Amino acid sequence: MKKTIALLTSTLLTLGTTAQIKNPSAGADLIVYHAKITTLTAAQPQATALAVSGGRIYAVGNDAEILALKDGHTRLIDADGRRLIPGLEDSHMHPLNERNFTQKVKWDGVPTLKRALEMLTEQAARTPEGQWVKVTGAWSPYQFKENREPTIEELNKAVPNRPLWIQYAYNRLWLNKPAMKFFGIGTPKFKVEPGTVLHKDSKGNYSGVIDANTFVFVALDAMLPTATPEEEVSSMEYLIRDLNRFGLTTVIENSSVVPYPQGHLPIETLIKANKMNIRFPFVDLGFTYDPNKSWVDTEIERVTKISPISPGQNLNPNMEHGHEYEGTGEVLNPEVHDHENFDKPAIIIPREKMYKYAEEYTRKLIQKRIPFRVHMTYNENLTPFMDAFEEVIKTTPLDGMRWAIEHAETISDENIARIKKLGGGIALDNKMALHGEGFAKTYGIEKALYTPRFRALMNSGIPLSLTTDAFRVSPANPWTGISWAVTGRSVSGKVILAEDNRLTREEALKLYTTGAAWFENQESDKGRIAPGNLADFALLSEDYFSVPDDRIQYLQSVLTIVGGRVVYGAGKYSELSPKLGDVLPSWSPIKYFGGYHFEK
Repeated sequence: MKKTIALLTSTLLTLGTTAQIKNPSAGADLIVYHAKITTLTAAQPQATALAVSGGRIYAVGNDAEILALKDGHTRLIDADGRRLIPGLEDSHMHPLNERNFTQKVKWDGVPTLKRALEMLTEQAARTPEGQWVKVTGAWSPYQFKENREPTIEELNKAVPNRPLWIQYAYNRLWLNKPAMKFFGIGTPKFKVEPGTVLHKDSKGNYSGVIDANTFVFVALDAMLPTATPEEEVSSMEYLIRDLNRFGLTTVIENSSVVPYPQGHLPIETLIKANKMNIRFPFVDLGFTYDPNKSWVDTEIERVTKISPISPGQNLNPNMEHGHEYEGTGEVLNPEVHDHENFDKPAIIIPREKMYKYAEEYTRKLIQKRIPFRVHMTYNENLTPFMDAFEEVIKTTPLDGMRWAIEHAETISDENIARIKKLGGGIALDNKMALHGEGFAKTYGIEKALYTPRFRALMNSGIPLSLTTDAFRVSPANPWTGISWAVTGRSVSGKVILAEDNRLTREEALKLYTTGAAWFENQESDKGRIAPGNLADFALLSEDYFSVPDDRIQYLQSVLTIVGGRVVYGAGKYSELSPKLGDVLPSWSPIKYFGGYHFEK
């Protein structure tokens, strides 16, 4: 027996020695210290240092105990006493619709209409013939000091010699005279879809101001000049840099007009070059121009026959959970899409139509085990959807498959309870932060103060996230929505959320971290600063938990880490930031104005 033990001991020592020879460095790859770390864990809510190895956090504690884990290869980063939070995750946005991001003028965060108009004139001077000056949403008239929309006269004066497209959410479009000529406004060439309004001036002439719904905007936009493949890659590279600057480490692409796999080519290029600086799970839209095929049937055929992929399958070999398929949505059928426009009364889908399509398509998706997410802004449309869905699962059980409702601004107590019972999640968004005044004019301030019903939803225990739904209805800046949810104030500074319907700072942060992770089934891997979690985190420009309320909206990251790798750095950390390629095209507005307009 003693000989057996001696032999076993000798063998283990030999194996241990061999392992040490093969892996001579047992220290951390990265240590961040001298920080104020919000971990979002119950057992250890605060810390000052963390250690990373192999792309994951493996130790969290005080400076002394974590610095003891360093060795000769460890990178040390002094946080200078700044607040460090888990990497933010936006569980609903549309970055792949921004393939021409670098060709757009961004009014995101611009404080005055005067400056916004100046930007158009400056850009028109450098835009070559044959190209457009474009602002495709992500702004609100309420963000401007002037507190109004531009007039068509101001826009024609700002850009007289290049076609101009100014889009406000999915509410309104302004076209200058060259753009009107291109589309043939007022001629048989321009087909006026039901619900579309062409405004006229005082003389009865078409002005170039158009009110329409989502699909009209998408169809018109598709007629404009497109970016080259190289410009599409540049667009994604610089868009992701903006996202990293906010502290975002994951975004869920919640469907693009050009679907998988063709629509993902710019992302594939970045992955192959190992330049993908954000985790990019995606929900795919079964979009088709074929009137004889449904969008759900198209999606099923695409992911099972044409380009097979399974839910949870990762297409980025360089990054865990880097580019995973998360199912389909957010529109299952265009005929039952409840277009949101808070400046006008809700579009209510006939109950029979909603019930019919909801029953047919949710059953097919459950049978194929394809998770789905459904756009439902208005409670009146959500109710018949839930009526059908409850019937479906009586004979076609979910059996643990995840599903979610998107937006849910006017959800009722009854439908909150129904979603809770069926195990669904709700991805809320920050539209009211930008367009709440318009909602109040349409429905009254009392309803606006409880839209969405934050407190009731938090109390329900339903998995929740807060999102931007960027880049048309809102900028991609998560701090705009966090500020509104905490302070109750919109981008204009007006109170638009009741005091008893607001969130604490920690609650709001959780909706962008642990809450968001639920929507890709990654709660155990993301959203916390804890051993075993992915090493995704951000060091903030100011302390989120102590800055005055009116400073929350101006927060940004000075250091963003994804998988233990620096993807963005500013100030003293700028030298750590990866270098990007030249902005394409050479006349890009991003080259001159940048993306989001941060406070100087």
